[in-house]
Formats: sequence, C-alpha cells, structure tokens
Amino acid sequence: MACSRTCSRILGLSLGTTALCAAVANTLLLFPNWDVTYLLRGLIGRHAMLGSGLWGGGLMVLIAATLISLMGWRYGCFSKIGPCRRMLTALLSSGLALLGAFICFITSGVALKDGPFCMFDVSPFNQTQAWEHGYPFKDLHNRNYLYDHSLWNSVCLEPSKAVVWHVCFFSTLLCISLLQILLVVIHFINSFLGLFCSLCEK
Repeated sequence: MACSRTCSRILGLSLGTTALCAAVANTLLLFPNWDVTYLLRGLIGRHAMLGSGLWGGGLMVLIAATLISLMGWRYGCFSKIGPCRRMLTALLSSGLALLGAFICFITSGVALKDGPFCMFDVSPFNQTQAWEHGYPFKDLHNRNYLYDHSLWNSVCLEPSKAVVWHVCFFSTLLCISLLQILLVVIHFINSFLGLFCSLCEK
C-alpha cells in the first residue's frame, strides 16, 4: 500500500508537470515569432485557437493530477476513505486525464497534418497573383511538407518561420499528450494493484 501511495505521488507530480508544459506550448502557439499582433488581428490557426493544450492536456490533466496527488498524500478528505472509494476516485481522475490528453493528441495530430495558418501566394493554386491567409499545405496532396523542408521557408510568407513554430510546438503537444496517456495507464494499473493489495490484507 505504501508503494502504491508513493507511486501516486510521483504520477500526480509528473502529470501536473506535463499539464503545465502543454499549457505553455499551446500559449506560445498563439504568439508566433513572439508577436502578439497576429492574435489581435485574428490571424491564428483554428487548431491553436481551439486551445486543447490549455484546457485538455492542461487544465483537465492538472485537475486529475491534483486528485491523484491528494490520494497519494492522503490529504484532507482522502485521509480516511476506503479502498473502493479510492478506486472510484482513481477511475474518475484517470478518465478525466485520459479524455484531456486524448483531445490534445487528436488536435495536435490534425494540426500537423493540415500545416500552419499563414499568408501565402495563391498564384500557384489559381493562377492569379494574390496573397491570402490560409492553410497552404493542406492542398499539397502530392507533397508532404513535414518531410520536404524546402517548402518550409518558400511557401509561408508571413509570419516568418511559421512552419518551424507550428511543427515545433504541435509536435511538443503531441509528445506530451502521449506521455500523459502513458502515465494515466500506469496510474490506473497502480490503483488497481493498490485496491487488490488492500482487499487481500483484509
């Protein structure tokens, strides 16, 4: 049981740290090249504006991490609850964290597939000389911008290094959400073993 509580403390702290990292990564996506004007002008992509790293991989996971930590430290109302209630709380916290991490994972994957929102020259697409904001890599069916680095500085005209910023932080969110899912699975297994051991002791 002591081992299970120690594991819960570590998992709670780890999940809380990943939640804060996800929130920071999503916040930085709102300020490409450290410039606030794009946000003020409404020129931020829908994936970043959705904020799944803020409320999904961030807030939802942070709430779950707090519950897990409280259970591990037996703090407050968690000091005298029975094994069945602990298991129920573990299931609820795991479900909340898993949902938030999964939403963040899906959003980040779709964002990487669609590419960044930026200003680009539409003449290669419709033969007219014009610049507009949109998702230029979404229509490149025969080329994948993630592997063709020659497109990174030639397609998006503004903001500069939009592709690098987009790929860097959405890849970070993707990895963080994967780590969160792994930690939640470990927490569920740890909670189940803790319940089994406590029932065997009785």
